[in-house]
Amino acid sequence: MDKSPIIDKAAFTAATDIKGPMHAARAHDSAHKHVAGTAEYIDDIPEPAGLLHGAIGMSDRVHAEIVSMDLSDVESAPGVVCVLTSKDVPGVNDIASGTHHDEPLLADKKVEFHGQVMFAVVAETRDAARRAARLAKIQYADLPFWTDVKGAKTNGSPLVTPGMVLKRGDPLTELDSSDHRLKGRMVIGGQEHFYLESHIAMAVPGEDDDVTVWSSTQHPSEIQHMVGHVLGIASNAITVNVRRMGGGFGGKETQGNQFAALAAIAAKKLNRAVKFRPDRDEDMTMTGKRHDFVVDYDVAFDSAGRIHAVDANFAARCGYSADLSGPVTDRALFHADSSYFFPHVRLTSEPLKTHTVSNTAYRGFGGPQGMVGGERIIEEIAYAVGKDPLEIRKLNFYGEAGSGRDITPYHQAVDDNIIARVVDELETSCDYQSRRREIIAFNKTSPVIKKGIALTPVKFGISFTMTAFNQAGALVHVYQDGSIHLNHGGTEMGQGLYIKVAQVIADCFQVDIDKVKITATTTAKVPNTSATAASSGSDLNGMAAYDAARQIKERLLAFAVRHYQVPPDEVEFMPNRVRVGEEEIPFPDFINKAYFARVQLSAAGFYKTPKIHWDRAAGRGTPFYYFAYGAACTEVSIDTLTGEYLIDRTDILHDAGKSLNPAIDIGQIEGGFVQGMGWLTTEELWWDDKGRLRTHAPSTYKIPLASDRPKIFNTKLATWSENAEPTIGRSKAVGEPPFMLAISVLEALSMSVASVADYKICPKLDTPATPERILMAVERLRNASGA
Repeated sequence: MDKSPIIDKAAFTAATDIKGPMHAARAHDSAHKHVAGTAEYIDDIPEPAGLLHGAIGMSDRVHAEIVSMDLSDVESAPGVVCVLTSKDVPGVNDIASGTHHDEPLLADKKVEFHGQVMFAVVAETRDAARRAARLAKIQYADLPFWTDVKGAKTNGSPLVTPGMVLKRGDPLTELDSSDHRLKGRMVIGGQEHFYLESHIAMAVPGEDDDVTVWSSTQHPSEIQHMVGHVLGIASNAITVNVRRMGGGFGGKETQGNQFAALAAIAAKKLNRAVKFRPDRDEDMTMTGKRHDFVVDYDVAFDSAGRIHAVDANFAARCGYSADLSGPVTDRALFHADSSYFFPHVRLTSEPLKTHTVSNTAYRGFGGPQGMVGGERIIEEIAYAVGKDPLEIRKLNFYGEAGSGRDITPYHQAVDDNIIARVVDELETSCDYQSRRREIIAFNKTSPVIKKGIALTPVKFGISFTMTAFNQAGALVHVYQDGSIHLNHGGTEMGQGLYIKVAQVIADCFQVDIDKVKITATTTAKVPNTSATAASSGSDLNGMAAYDAARQIKERLLAFAVRHYQVPPDEVEFMPNRVRVGEEEIPFPDFINKAYFARVQLSAAGFYKTPKIHWDRAAGRGTPFYYFAYGAACTEVSIDTLTGEYLIDRTDILHDAGKSLNPAIDIGQIEGGFVQGMGWLTTEELWWDDKGRLRTHAPSTYKIPLASDRPKIFNTKLATWSENAEPTIGRSKAVGEPPFMLAISVLEALSMSVASVADYKICPKLDTPATPERILMAVERLRNASGA
C-alpha cells in the first residue's frame, strides 16, 4: 500500500541543543578532507592486485565511414594485454540514454564526430595503454559534416529527437495586429563542465556474472543498467559505488556510461580489475557540453513596453546522438518566459543533429538558455521604448495567483509567485536607482571606461520533467549503541547533499549529527535511483530518509508505550535522549532496550513528488512541483579600447525557502553565479574548419578564476521565504536556480556597451560576451550612431 510520509511538526522543530539539526549552518561533511587532501576519490582507492589500465582510441575524422582498422601495432605494443573493439562487446554495443539506441559504445562502421571512441587498449600501465592507443592505422572515407546550428539548417539536418511546441492564445494574430513589433536573433554559446576530477571508472570482476564498478557518476543506476546492457547480464549482478565526485554539474549524468562499460567488459574478459581514466584533453574532446542555441524571436508589445505576444524558436546544437537533448530543449522552452507573463505565445524547439560530441546535461538543463533568451526580449523592448530594462521587467512580471496573469506557456499556474517582492527588496537594498543615475553621469564624462548596471530576476521550476524520475529511496539503520547508518540514492559531487540529509536524520531522532554515519551511494543498498540532477537531490532523498526515520520512530514509540505502560503523548524524543513519562533515557540506552525487545531498527524509506504531471504531446500539465526565485544586481566596467571588463559588484537575494543549511546554500549560490558568469563571458567553445574542438584544455578554455569574481560580492537568503509545498523542512532546491543570476552580468555589460551610442541602440550581445565581442559591439554601435 502506498503510504506517503506525513510531516509532523515535532520531527521538524529545529532543536538548538543538538549539533547539526535542520536549518543550521554546518560545514560540508568533507570540507576538512578537501582542504587536507584526504578526501578519497576513485583514483585514490588502493589499487587491487593485478590492476590493469585502459586507454581510448579516438577518431581523427569528423564524419566518415571506417574503411579499415589495423590494430596489429597496438596489440603488439609493450605492456598491452588486450584491445577491445565492437566485436568484444558480449551484449549490445549501445550506451544511449533512453530509447534512441543511437550511441555505440565502440564505433565500428562509421564515426560521427572528431574524438569518437573506436577501440580501447588495456595494458599493464596507464602510460603503456595511452602510447599504444596512438599506433592504430585506420582508413576512412570522409563524408560531409557540419558542426553548428547554421550548418545543420543549411544541410537540412534531421532532428536527433522530436521537438516540442508550447502554445497558448493566438500569437500569430496578435503579432500581425500589433502597433509595436520587433524581430531578433540571439546566439547562445555552450559550456564545458570542467569538473576538477575527470571521468573515471574502475571495475572489479566477481564470481559468476558479478562485477563491482566504482564510477564518478551522478547516476549509479544508469551505470548499472548500461553495464548490464553491454555485458548482457542482469542488473542484480552489478554493483555500482560512488562515495564522491570531484564535481559533476550534469556532465556525469550520462557521460560516465562509456568508461564504466569499457572497464566492466575488460574486467570480465580478463578476470582482472581494470581502471579507465582519460586525461583532461581526452575528457573534454569526447564528452558532451552545454547545448548551444540560436534563438529567433518575434514579439508584439505596446507603447508602455507590456508584452502582448511572443513567437520564438530555439534551435540547438545537439551533437550526433540524442542523449538528453530532448528534455534539455524542452526545459529551455519551459524557461523562455523567464519571470514574465506572455498573453499569447508559441515556443518551439529544434534539437538539431550536428557532427560534434553529443551535448548533454549541464547545470540548469536548458533553463539558462531559455531564460537568457527571454531576458533578451525584455532588453530589446526596453531600448525600443526608451526605458530602463528593470522597469520593463517589473511591468511584465507574472501576477498573483488567480489574477489571469499567472499562467505559463505550458498552462501551469504560478501560484507561489514572490518575484516582485524579491526584486523590490534587492532594488532597495543595493541602492539600484541612485547607482544607475551615477553610472549614467559617469559614462558622460569618461571617454574610455564605461560602466553598466543591471538587475535581473530568476524563476526556476523544480522537478524532473519526466515524472517517473521524481522518486527516491533511502536506507536507515539504528545500531544498538545508538549510532545511525544512513544511505540514500543521491550522489555527492561537492554540493553538500550528504550533510543536508544527515541533518534531516539527526533532527528526526534528535541526536547530534556526529552520531549519523554518511555512507557511499551504492546500488546494493538503494535500488532504482534517479540521477542526482534537476536540483532535486535534497527534496527527494531528504524526504525518503525522513520516511525511513519516521518508520523507525513509530516502532520505537509503540515499544515505549508497551514497555513502559504510558500513553503516546508521554513519549518524546528530546536532544540525545527520550522522555518516557517522567523518566529521561539516554538515546543509546533506549535503543539498546528496544533491540532486546526485538524492535526492528532498520527501515527503507521512499518518496515520490506529488501533484506533478506532464503531457508533452499536448504541451500541457504541471511539470514543476514549485518554483525557486531570486534576483541579482551586477555592476561592471569595460575598457572601450580593448573590450576588457571587470565585475565591480554583485548583490544577490535568493529564495531557498526555509534553508536546510544556510552555509551550504550560500556557497551554492555564489558558486553557481560565478559558473554562470563564466558561461556568459569567458568560456568559449571553438571548432575549427575540420570539425575539431580546439578548446580542449585549460590553455585554450578559460573558466573564471578567483580573481574574476565580483570585487564586492553580497549574497543573502530571503529568510522570510518558506516553501508553500510540504518539502523537506519547507526548503527549496538551490543547485541550479542561482546559475541564472549571472544573466545580470550580461545585461550590465550590454548597458555599458550601449552607453557609447547614448543608450539608443540595443547592443544585442551574443554569448559568451568575450572581450573581443565586447570590443566589436562597441565599434558596431559607434559606427551605427555616428559617434
